[in-house]
Amino acid sequence: MDLIVAVDSRWGIGRDNGLLASVPGDMKFFRETTTGGVVVMGRKTLESMPGGRPLPKRVNIVITRQPGYDAPGAVVVHDREELAEALKECGGKKVFIIGGGSVYREFYKDCQRCYVTRLQEDLNADTFMVDLDEDPDFRLTEESPVHEENGIKYTFCTYEKIKK
Repeated sequence: MDLIVAVDSRWGIGRDNGLLASVPGDMKFFRETTTGGVVVMGRKTLESMPGGRPLPKRVNIVITRQPGYDAPGAVVVHDREELAEALKECGGKKVFIIGGGSVYREFYKDCQRCYVTRLQEDLNADTFMVDLDEDPDFRLTEESPVHEENGIKYTFCTYEKIKK
């Protein structure tokens, strides 16, 4: 499993159940990286997508504690065990954790690689990702040159789990 996220300078990922900023280059990277794979997200993340609909050209798995939750076009699971069973049905496709905050915190340690778009300013987030720079189990292995769009500077970073 891998993880993909955009974070601000304080590892914030969102505000008011939405993205912090519109960064077309990051959206393109997300789309190109996850298309054809499996995306795992929480219920609020699904509901924040356009029309509350699953992402096209991907298997969408939604984790929720709500019994009876229905998400047409997505697989709904309620815990780690159900997620593991659902992933067995995905034919070895690449799996990405895509949020939100509680899903990132619960599953990031299960990920081998984390694709992090680092937005180089504080965007006043109310939801946060774990700071991988502070986690001894991960190390920064790649960082792109600085890009800028819509007045926001950012880099694409890859963190990898340290094999022990």
